[in-house]
Amino acid sequence: MLPSFFDSMVALIVKTSTDLPPDVRAAMKHALHEEDEGTRAKQALTIIGQNIDQAAEIEGAICQDTGMPTFEIKTPVGTNQIWLKSKIKEAIEEATKRGKLRPNSVDSLTGENSGNNLGPGTPVLHFEQWERNDIEVKLLLKGGGCENMNAQYSLPSELAHLGRADRTIEGVRKCILHAVWNAQGKGCAPGAIGVCVGGDRTSGYVEAKQQLFRSLDDVNPDARLAALEAEIMRTANTLGVGTMGFGGKISLIGCKVGVQNRLPASFFVSVAYDCWAYRRLGVVLDGTTGAIKEWIYRNPSVPTIPMMDQAGFQRTGREVALRAPISEEAIRALKVGDVVLISGPAFTGRDAVHHHLASHEPPVDLRGGVIYHCGPVVAKQADGSWKVTAAGPTTSIREEPYQADIIGKYGVRAVIGKGGMGGKTLAGLKQHGAVYLNAIGGAAQFYARCIDRVDGVSLMEFGTPEAMWHLQLRDFPAIVTMDAHGNSLHQDLEQESGANLAELAEARV
Repeated sequence: MLPSFFDSMVALIVKTSTDLPPDVRAAMKHALHEEDEGTRAKQALTIIGQNIDQAAEIEGAICQDTGMPTFEIKTPVGTNQIWLKSKIKEAIEEATKRGKLRPNSVDSLTGENSGNNLGPGTPVLHFEQWERNDIEVKLLLKGGGCENMNAQYSLPSELAHLGRADRTIEGVRKCILHAVWNAQGKGCAPGAIGVCVGGDRTSGYVEAKQQLFRSLDDVNPDARLAALEAEIMRTANTLGVGTMGFGGKISLIGCKVGVQNRLPASFFVSVAYDCWAYRRLGVVLDGTTGAIKEWIYRNPSVPTIPMMDQAGFQRTGREVALRAPISEEAIRALKVGDVVLISGPAFTGRDAVHHHLASHEPPVDLRGGVIYHCGPVVAKQADGSWKVTAAGPTTSIREEPYQADIIGKYGVRAVIGKGGMGGKTLAGLKQHGAVYLNAIGGAAQFYARCIDRVDGVSLMEFGTPEAMWHLQLRDFPAIVTMDAHGNSLHQDLEQESGANLAELAEARV
């Protein structure tokens, strides 16, 4: 039965995780060319572009968060969908073993990681019959950081900077713009959004995610929605959110809107926010063998166009070299906007580690140290050592309840993450002499090359992504976005882009 189906699914998963489709590459290349030289946005996009090329070259994960695998499958009438489901799960497990997917399936009650990306609800599989003999399989890998920036609005509603959003197309437009603005850098902008107007709370989110399976360069068949999509693309890119929330001209690379009927009492606008690492591919399979007949979104016979026309990230000579353990004096000499190159030991710490450190002594000495908000993809070598194969930052705001206390209690000097942190952490940085360093979200291959080795691992009981990995960094670049003097780039740009959002609302009055 379909002897090539398993191999075809492994190929689909690997290619989706490691090589962006041409429409997304084109959108990101446009963004790269739009931003001015010397800006934070340009620098960030240069790292992103270099990372995209690096991932495709070695068939490595574009982003260390390989997301929730969501499959949309169309089959001929009479196909054994139970068998297909089992083979897709086997392919997910195989891709995880090969290091193309990070183990991401976590028991919601115990916190235990299954280790193979399988478990209740993982992966997500949607089947549909059609009157064709071929099988179509589409796959979306949407990471947790951008998933956290999804939004759902119940109209009418009062929105920050925009006022009332009514049950109209204009109200829908306000909701979409608000979602883009609210994501800032936490969703790894520039992002792409799928939107559903109507439905109920569940079906609205499902349809919003379905919109992300559309190509960025298609045109909505509904003229009203096509006009709305074009308007959003024009106005959202005047907000000034920019790449990683650093400011800039491009905040959004795609907007796709669908519509569903609703109940009279409800009017939902559901927004599925995806990051720049917009991993979505598909295949058409022979209905008798399961072999790949055609790739959707890409043509393998057409060579991939490199993102970078020249060398990637370039040093300017103004970077500040830091070696851990770092002194308080060196930290207080830094200011927002400085680019640093970090070398020496650093320790990963995500949600489980921070929760643990709130009530337990750390397994390592953190005085003068660096905590990296990262859940890497790691591979065990023949000699028993570990190698990091993908290592970009995770969204930092989740650690806001813990971070200031951990900095003060254990003498941490630098925190690396993405998207910025809140007022409690900002006050802690100032009080204790520490900084927040923003790395570029999704740039997992770029940063993996800045890790010389893994010296060990602690708290492995939390699972691979949540363990505390002991890393040796070498010239790891990041930008100071929250300093030890009470300054926050994230806070400033959120206010500036909020003012731009309010101007868009006023212009429509």
